[in-house]
Amino acid sequence: MMMLTRRQREVYEFIRAYVAREGVAPSYDEIRRHFGFRSLNSVQKHLRRLAEKGVIQSPWRNQKRALALVDWERSGTVELPLLGPVAAGRPLEVVEQPGTVEVPQAMLHHGEHYALEVEGQSMVDDGILDGDLLIVKRQETADDGQTVVALVDGEATVKRFYRTGAGVELRPANAALSPIVVTEGEFSIRGVVVGLIRNYGASHYTS
Repeated sequence: MMMLTRRQREVYEFIRAYVAREGVAPSYDEIRRHFGFRSLNSVQKHLRRLAEKGVIQSPWRNQKRALALVDWERSGTVELPLLGPVAAGRPLEVVEQPGTVEVPQAMLHHGEHYALEVEGQSMVDDGILDGDLLIVKRQETADDGQTVVALVDGEATVKRFYRTGAGVELRPANAALSPIVVTEGEFSIRGVVVGLIRNYGASHYTS
């Protein structure tokens, strides 16, 4: 299983034990009360991270018990093209590399996907760190707040996407950095981030 933080693993193990005991997933409020979180927002944050790492499904639906655990061994893996690297900081040219990366099938949505390696620290507040692999769904549009891979002046960057009255802001998740402000004609979206893999030592890559 992909590496989880201590708290993420605790939440995951609680959900797994609850499902084994009760036959259904715990509600958001049951998770909140078990861990002493002050609000449901804290629960949602942890569940989003678990979903990004491919160990649970359906964390954002409104049903009370919509969580589902992912069986990685049964779900299988898929090889994606590895493009490298994308800047979580200043824009950086994306160059194709002769390699692939294996990811769990459960992490993918419908459509075409690829992987990018992150360089920089501008998305750290969203849990995207230098050296992480991003799983990206190829598409040319995005909704406000989605994390996108955007091409600006021929160079790629990963940022949160927001429309404004003057055009578009590509916002970092780092209070020390400023957003990139562009008009609709000055950039293009190359995909939306749908997952993240963190490498703690062993290489993910094949050639």
